[in-house]
Amino acid sequence: QTSLIPTTKPHEVARIILPIVRLYKMYGGYGGYSGGLMDHGESIYGIIPPKPILQEKPPMHKSKHSGVIPPSASTFHTKGTTLVGVSNLNGECVDKPVGNLSARTMGPQPGSARNHPDSYLRKTAKTDRVPTLAEIKRTNPDALKPTCLSARHKPSVPRHDDAPPVHNLVTAKNFIVANAVENILAAPRKPVDATKDYLHKEDYGKVPKYLSHIKRDIAEELNYIRELQQKREDMARSLVRPMDEDERLALIDGLKAKWEHVNTDYQSITHLTKLDTTGKIKRKEKYEAELSQIEKDIERLNRKGICVDSTM
Repeated sequence: QTSLIPTTKPHEVARIILPIVRLYKMYGGYGGYSGGLMDHGESIYGIIPPKPILQEKPPMHKSKHSGVIPPSASTFHTKGTTLVGVSNLNGECVDKPVGNLSARTMGPQPGSARNHPDSYLRKTAKTDRVPTLAEIKRTNPDALKPTCLSARHKPSVPRHDDAPPVHNLVTAKNFIVANAVENILAAPRKPVDATKDYLHKEDYGKVPKYLSHIKRDIAEELNYIRELQQKREDMARSLVRPMDEDERLALIDGLKAKWEHVNTDYQSITHLTKLDTTGKIKRKEKYEAELSQIEKDIERLNRKGICVDSTM
């Protein structure tokens, strides 16, 4: 068939191919009919290559966890540090639990602190340019005026209408003789006593001021302590109340009745002269202790001015 297609005309090609196509559809391809046409690896449908099927890629998986943060309770990155062995326990760490360790052992890399050749210090990089005198006169002439004038040390130049000075003045005084006479006739100087008289001071015999300040501070502290003690006593006094007489007598009667009951039980074992068991010894000691405690309570209730706790 393939050898006939290039040499035949188009209508003859169609006449030859159509029966073959009908047979292909009838038997479901070359392999549909076992006793029919053989599959020689050639087909009219193979002339036009099929369109390639492009498989759509699924969306890339992106984890919700950060790739630079260690997992919860990580122990991988804390080795060789001063931190604890476990980090990010709750799993909510945002930043790195351990910072970069680039400059923590032997320092930074040699030459890393060297200045870059392009970042040198340029002119007027840190300060402003100083303006010229012409620019100051043009923009800010008031800056050239002096803020204050210095005092004159020499007299001013005489004016033209001032009186002329007197010249060629000569004196006949002998200064050597005059100085000798003044020193001879001068009274001798009195000696100056350099010792300090502490008895004639202004604050002699007076209490220093710092002592009065200290006494005032001590008095204020004592007053504060007394106020605290008074407040504590008032608070404690408010928590107690005096016992009524009827209540006191009722308690005494109840203790006496209890004493009679315990004493009756105690008298029932007093005839035992030989305490040969532990139960007898403990029972006697218990009765004696109860009688002694009841007698102490009765004696305490017989006093005057008994106060009881009102909170109980």
